[in-house]
Amino acid sequence: MITYATDENYEELVKDGVVVVDFFGKTCVPCKMLAKVLEEVDDEFPFVNIVKVDVDDCPQTSERFEVNGIPDIYFYKDGKIAAHDVGFGNKQTFMDRLSEVLYS
Repeated sequence: MITYATDENYEELVKDGVVVVDFFGKTCVPCKMLAKVLEEVDDEFPFVNIVKVDVDDCPQTSERFEVNGIPDIYFYKDGKIAAHDVGFGNKQTFMDRLSEVLYS
């Protein structure tokens, strides 16, 4: 399920299981490309939670994670950051990273 975070609920959304967090901007072209991949991941891996954070709507969370470039992607496993990537290359690179997190 794809969920949109706020500054207030971010911690609650990332505390359990495998979570992919996408810090994005509405006009960012690479963010839109990643959004399509995240929709596919949501269909293929229903046990992976996807959290989207609009950097304009969540300034406190974006600042806390020092988001300077978008998309800025965090992978959580059981409430801890397991991986972090900035930018979007292609679907295979994203899936490779997700596999590392899932099976580590």
